[in-house]
Amino acid sequence: MRPSKRTPDQKREVTITRNVSKHAEGSCLIKFGDTHVLCTASLEERIPPWLRGQNRGWVTAEYGMLPRATGDRMRREASAGKQSGRTQEIQRLIGRSLRAIVDLEALGERQITVDCDVIQADGGTRTASITGAWIALRDCIEWMRSRSMVAKDAAILKDQVAAISCGIYNGTPVLDLDYLEDSDAETDANFVMTGKGGIVEIQGTAEGEPFSEEELMALMGLAKKGIGELLTLQLADEA
Repeated sequence: MRPSKRTPDQKREVTITRNVSKHAEGSCLIKFGDTHVLCTASLEERIPPWLRGQNRGWVTAEYGMLPRATGDRMRREASAGKQSGRTQEIQRLIGRSLRAIVDLEALGERQITVDCDVIQADGGTRTASITGAWIALRDCIEWMRSRSMVAKDAAILKDQVAAISCGIYNGTPVLDLDYLEDSDAETDANFVMTGKGGIVEIQGTAEGEPFSEEELMALMGLAKKGIGELLTLQLADEA
C-alpha cells in the first residue's frame, strides 16, 4: 500500500493556474499534490553572444527552491555564493526539455528564460517544473503572437513536453512518487516525453538492487499513461 493510498498507476492531483504573474509574458502555478512550482517565462530581445549571426533564438531555464519549500529551512544558494550541483543539473534538464520542442529559427533572435521556483516540495519538483514550464513558454509565445512579434502561422512550438516520475516502491512499480515514496524507493526514475511520444530524457537509478529490463518497461508504461494525462491538462484551459 502506498503512503498516499493511491493505486500504483494513479498520479497525484494536478492543478494548473495560468497568468499568475502580472509582469511575466507567460506564467503558471502548477501543483503536483503538495509540490507547488511557480513557472514564469520572460522574453528578452537579445541572444547569448555565442549565437550572434546564426539567425536563431534561445530558450533556457533557471530553477530554485525557496528556503521553506521543505520541512527545514534551507540556506539560499545566493548566500552561499554558488548554485548546488543538483540545481544546475535540474535547470539544464528543464532547458533541454523545452528546446527539444522549439523551432529556434522561427523564434528569431530572441531569448526566452523560464524560471521555475519551488514554493513547496514533496517530491517530483523537476517533473512539475518541466510540465509547468511548457505552459509558461506557450503563453509567452502567444503573447508575442498577439503583438505581431511573430507571424500568426509561425510554428515556434513543434510539440508539447511534460514529465513525470516513476519508481519501484515495496516491490511494485508506481507512478508519480511523493517524498515519502521517493526517499524509500528501491528504484526511482524521471521520464520526459513529447506529445507525439518522443523521449527527451530518461533518468533512472537503483537505490539498492539493480532493476531489470522488465521493470524498466513497466515504469515506461506508467510514465506514458501519466504523461498522457498531463498533456491533456496542459491544454485544458488554453486561451
